[in-house]
Amino acid sequence: MPMHSGLLPREGFKMDAVLRLIRSTALNPSLLLPLILLARYTKKGEDLAIMHPTAYARLKTLLALGTFRLLNNWLSDKVLNNWTADKYVWSREVVLITGGAGGIGGHVVQLLAERGITVVVLDIQALTYTATSNVHYFKCDITSPKAIAAVAAEIRGKVGEPTVLINNAGVVVGKSLLDSSERDVRFTFDVNAFAHYWMVKEFLPDMVRKNHGMVVTVASAAAFVTVPNMVDYAASKAAAYAFHEGLAAELATTYGAPRVRTVVVNQGYTKTPLFTGYHNAQPFLLPALEPETVAEAIVKQVLTGRSGQVICPAMGNTLPAMAALPHWYQARVRTRGVNIMQRFKGRKVVEDVDKFYEEKEGGVGASTVLVGKDE
Repeated sequence: MPMHSGLLPREGFKMDAVLRLIRSTALNPSLLLPLILLARYTKKGEDLAIMHPTAYARLKTLLALGTFRLLNNWLSDKVLNNWTADKYVWSREVVLITGGAGGIGGHVVQLLAERGITVVVLDIQALTYTATSNVHYFKCDITSPKAIAAVAAEIRGKVGEPTVLINNAGVVVGKSLLDSSERDVRFTFDVNAFAHYWMVKEFLPDMVRKNHGMVVTVASAAAFVTVPNMVDYAASKAAAYAFHEGLAAELATTYGAPRVRTVVVNQGYTKTPLFTGYHNAQPFLLPALEPETVAEAIVKQVLTGRSGQVICPAMGNTLPAMAALPHWYQARVRTRGVNIMQRFKGRKVVEDVDKFYEEKEGGVGASTVLVGKDE
């Protein structure tokens, strides 16, 4: 499954394509700097600059903005990675991903596996694709610390110690606050937030000891904006986002492991069965994403061996600024989102949540547990 390399994204001509063009031209210092130099140090260039002073001034402004953007990205990368370098030998690394039986997670698994990387999949469902010999599947209820500990011992014995952990599994109930039962809300948080803690508590200590590894938190753009009928989902994703931030800070301070990398993914609406019926109100600015698009963005970041943040589509980068905008605007955005989930009929990853918890509380085990595969 090769990476997409077309001129346009899979989603077609959307705002992402426009922004990519702007970054590669109007905000590209390697293109603008030669033009400025020609205008300053050649006779013809000086004449043109004198004849078109407004255009020349705008060219200099664009160069300043483009240079600032590059410096800002460079500084952010250095700080996020604690000014330290590390080397990943991918033939030796072991990547563990939750919810990797299909969807976004399944595409991530296949992209990594075809590069010869050893991948461990934790899911309750069978793989929906033909796996190569370097993909190892283990059935597991990731909402149970005991189940995780048991499968971890099996993984260490059969495959090895994971060096990259991708917390990808997620669920969405799609009900209003009053229509959601206690167990609906509990299930959302168990998979989307608490499972991140249990997985990290199991696999992070070895990364800390070696000062080498990576934890990828697949959150969501919903971590930035909450709309009706998605309150529990958005809250759980905001919790996952805060988890990522706190984990990164503790690695650099409490644990003294600055080379253990952290990545957070904030993807927008993605066309998977989990979100069937979701209404996309901004198809040009915030287009519906193909699962492969999100998977490729995750894999590209993982293969850099660097900490960072993946936000897609590109206009999603404006969403964190919502918290700084006036309340009259924020409230309007949230209430206008009421139509987003009105026709929601996404795949239920657990058909009977009550039975799920009754079996867990009764100690029946994980035989009927179903963990979501992706967002």
